[in-house]
Amino acid sequence: MSAEINMKDNTSKKKEVLSDKSKTVQGDVYVQDVHKYFGVTRALNGVNFNANFGEIHAIVGGNGCGKSTLAKVMSGVLPIDKGKVSVLGHTPTSPVMARNMGIATVFQEVMIAEEASVVDNLFVGSDDFWYKNLTQREKVLKAQEIMEDLVGEYIDPYTQAFNLSLPIKAWITIARAFLRENTKVLILDESSAALDFDSTERLFKKMRELRDNGVAVFIVTHRIAELVRISDKATVMRDGKDVGVLEKKDLNEKNLIGLMTGRTEIGEKSKGLALQAKTDKIVMRAENLVVWPNSKPVNFEVKKGEIVGVTGLDGNGQDDFVKILAGVQESHGGTTEILDTKEKFTKYNSLEDAKNNGISFVSGDRKKEGILPNLSIYENLVVPLYKKTSRGGFLGFVDWMELNGIFDWEVDRLSIKTGPRDNLIGSLSGGNQQKVMIARSFAQHPKVLILNDPARGIDVSTKRDLYTHLRNYVEEGNTVVFLSSELEEFIGLCPKVMVFRNGTVFDIFENEKVNADTLLEGMFGQTAGIGETTISSKSNTPLMPTPNRKIDNKIPEKKILKVVDFGKENNNENKTKIKIKTF
Repeated sequence: MSAEINMKDNTSKKKEVLSDKSKTVQGDVYVQDVHKYFGVTRALNGVNFNANFGEIHAIVGGNGCGKSTLAKVMSGVLPIDKGKVSVLGHTPTSPVMARNMGIATVFQEVMIAEEASVVDNLFVGSDDFWYKNLTQREKVLKAQEIMEDLVGEYIDPYTQAFNLSLPIKAWITIARAFLRENTKVLILDESSAALDFDSTERLFKKMRELRDNGVAVFIVTHRIAELVRISDKATVMRDGKDVGVLEKKDLNEKNLIGLMTGRTEIGEKSKGLALQAKTDKIVMRAENLVVWPNSKPVNFEVKKGEIVGVTGLDGNGQDDFVKILAGVQESHGGTTEILDTKEKFTKYNSLEDAKNNGISFVSGDRKKEGILPNLSIYENLVVPLYKKTSRGGFLGFVDWMELNGIFDWEVDRLSIKTGPRDNLIGSLSGGNQQKVMIARSFAQHPKVLILNDPARGIDVSTKRDLYTHLRNYVEEGNTVVFLSSELEEFIGLCPKVMVFRNGTVFDIFENEKVNADTLLEGMFGQTAGIGETTISSKSNTPLMPTPNRKIDNKIPEKKILKVVDFGKENNNENKTKIKIKTF
């Protein structure tokens, strides 16, 4: 309590002398009494803080507290209604001015032109109207160099963006900022949200290099463990205001969450064993499932009332695996089966089949696979329920009273800050958009919930609430498949975690072995692994097909085709000149 009072006192004193200090200390970046309104919503309501060059300064707070708005104000994207923003004694009033001042910003949403190549996405807007700053060959070479440096592998500069995974697209947006040579201020808004541990470490290395070269780096993130490791200082926001500043020595989870929530006592996160399934009854299974064309088959089963974790380094097939289970993506072989209402396993291989059998999917890529940007907050949450709640037979009258009750219940349960429900979904912060997607799935009451990095962009307090909801959900007899790139999320939540490498399950960890260190070793292939054998089953339900059972969707054997031009061997015009031989 005393630490919080001291922090508040220090903050209030800093507010009083902020204007004078900004004039005397060269190199300060400061925000003084900044207000920003969107109609009746006060996104920023008197924010004050300052930072120095050569430090990494974190901006942290709950969803909807104004962090992203502040980043846009500092980048010149949004004009302020009151107050002052100063960078090197100047106030950025437009993105062009901010860029000329040396401010580079990586925004929360992955801003990519899907039909453009990697090199075009990297250098978009870099040329003047009348002439180019670099030749095309120079751009290609720089694109190849920086992407290989950041991603850790070769990325073809001519590849179109829609062929790339979400983490690679995120790297493209980050690389744009690193390509600038005059960068004095770097603002990263949730830039590591789509990255795994290995990729995040490479990003942190770049951030430290910029800090050591005198650049002021601002990072907006919900990942507390990352924030503590990388930041030199943190400003905590709540309800559009700054509520405290923490120095490096005071940066820990307890202090951060205490300021974010306004509660003086915060219980530590449970590190006990996760909730165990109360039955051996299998509700979903996959047999000889081929995730990639040349990967080893995966045999998988999940019990009723179980939360199974899935993880792996980016690009190792775990994302494809959960999408196949959800019916979003087709496999290259094998079958997926779900226990139907008649207690018999039925095969499914499409999103419609999965939905009809009680499977719901929540994607971490809310912009591409989640939100409906032209619809309201209300419609985004209840749109799958129109048919289910309709009355009047073929007339299909929608029961708005029932939908209103469902909407209010889910919004209250997940603490979604919505404002007027008729506002477009884009008016919400990224974290609140993600919560709307999760609420949409809960509202459908599925028996199997498949989550693909659902907590991306959600604050720590809301994550804990989500974990509580998931535990309650499985205690009711439902099942969860939970993919995450944050290893800490599995602890105390998942009794079993599967680690993917090269498109297949490399290792499986259960109970006390589910910890960040062991999982990380497995992700890098440093554990024994499970070899080529299938996942062991403790239930009486056979996982592997019996010898007399024919496996469907088997990959067809390749045939060698040879094209022979007999016209060159025989000049007789009456004979067929081109034939195909099959061996």
